[in-house]
Amino acid sequence: MRGALQCRGVSIYAVSAVVIWSTTAALVKSLLTAIPTYEALFVSSLAGCLFLIIMQLVRGGGRVFRAYDVCGYAAMAGLGFLGIFLYSGLYYYGLSQLTSQEACILNYLWPMMIVLFSALLLGEKVTVRTAAALLLSFSGVVVLTLGGEGHAEGDALLGTAACVTAALCYGLFCVLNKRQNMDQTVMMVMAWGVTALCSLPVTLIMEEWTELSWTQWGGLLWLGIFIDAVGYLWWAMALQRAKNSAAVANLAYFVPLLSLVVSAVTLGEELSSAALLALVLIMGGILLQNMRRHER
Repeated sequence: MRGALQCRGVSIYAVSAVVIWSTTAALVKSLLTAIPTYEALFVSSLAGCLFLIIMQLVRGGGRVFRAYDVCGYAAMAGLGFLGIFLYSGLYYYGLSQLTSQEACILNYLWPMMIVLFSALLLGEKVTVRTAAALLLSFSGVVVLTLGGEGHAEGDALLGTAACVTAALCYGLFCVLNKRQNMDQTVMMVMAWGVTALCSLPVTLIMEEWTELSWTQWGGLLWLGIFIDAVGYLWWAMALQRAKNSAAVANLAYFVPLLSLVVSAVTLGEELSSAALLALVLIMGGILLQNMRRHER
């Protein structure tokens, strides 16, 4: 009975995170039509950072924050700059140039980036199936780049490059973060804090600060607190408590599928044939790689 309840709890955390994350592309796309990119990133990141700090203080006190020295926090700051600030800034730029569906599909190259960097940095073996999976996923990028002309709202080439580079940054972040083996609550507090700190001078220097409406405040707080802070936390809790982490991780593959539905309903975007084929290729590469893991 207890095991069944624990399994149900894991499923609730994981499914809730997936549902929350599926709103990211459409929400950010909508916000960026009226709010400068780095202003949106600053406000949402600051909200997420403060929420995580308050939650940790309420839940278990501040002892976990005293467990690391200056070098430890410097490492976290560097990882946060790479995996959250650069990733988010590039992904948001891609969203401003492409449709939310196209950007979301390209964003889900990051699982394959994890495979690539695990081989390069952690010495994991690259098999023929792994190489085929990488080739399959990257072929999706080619299809979307060459076949998506006329569907993108801005510079399709730059938008695609930004989304692919964002996925590269996040994949590298995941591998380096795994190697460091740090407390993830502290790590995410530092990551979102560094993102807010880096976004502020960028938006003040390069952008014209926009006065936010109540609706925009609500959207940014949803982005920062629920998508950034709660979503990542619930996902980490699901993976931590799961007996089979791979089974939970498979649920992440539903995010781009649900995102397409959310974007179609809220933004009225139609899924192009190129975007659909790219989604099939990228997800196919990820699933092919995941099948390799289950056969071990």
